[in-house]
Amino acid sequence: MNATVRRQVNRPDQGAGRHKFTSPNFRHPVTLAKELISLDDVSGGRITLGIGAGGTGFDATALGQEPWTPRERADRFGEFVSLLDRLLTEDSVSYRGDHYSAHEARNIPGCVQRPRLPFTVAATGPRGLTLAARHGQAWVTTGDPKLFETGTPAQSRRAIQDQIEKLGKACADIGRDSAVMEKVLLTGFTPDRQGPLESLDAFVDFAGRHAEMGITEIVIHWPIPDSDFAADETVFERIATEGLAQLH
Repeated sequence: MNATVRRQVNRPDQGAGRHKFTSPNFRHPVTLAKELISLDDVSGGRITLGIGAGGTGFDATALGQEPWTPRERADRFGEFVSLLDRLLTEDSVSYRGDHYSAHEARNIPGCVQRPRLPFTVAATGPRGLTLAARHGQAWVTTGDPKLFETGTPAQSRRAIQDQIEKLGKACADIGRDSAVMEKVLLTGFTPDRQGPLESLDAFVDFAGRHAEMGITEIVIHWPIPDSDFAADETVFERIATEGLAQLH
């Protein structure tokens, strides 16, 4: 088994280590492309973009807009990622879509990483998985959101396995091998959301089961007291320092 353990501070739209996480809730592709090129430059080509369709609740109304329906989020996400891909790989882009536009947007000299910095695309549904297959160097899931409240760990694992298989089919449909994509599980949103942080052994069991399914990377949240991500920091530190060796 081979899995990577990553620590993450759970703060929306904020980079953690070499990753920057964002969504169309807060961004426009043209301005985001400029920011990413700058970050890729100052980091010496060590940044990866994590991008998803955006959540509901306060995330959805942060800029004062009305929350989008699931269909609207999916429509915007597809257009957003496709345009961002062009903006980061072409010297000049003009585009007019249903939700986003660009007019002679120039991004010279472009990314340090070629042809552009990597995308880690968050997706659980068919449209998102197709988008991840087409544009993602990695894919991230939080599991099946329908199982969060009432599902079981076993049901969650089956749902994630099903997502992995659908990602594989989406890749095959465009002549791509899904084996080259990193497959990331962001913990905290599956039915056993706090179970992996109860002990080092619990985490190793959790990560090992998912690694056997094809997950290559596990993201755990930095413990935040008095929140949904509260956890024993001693256990967290042991997971971060000892967990990978035990998985190997």
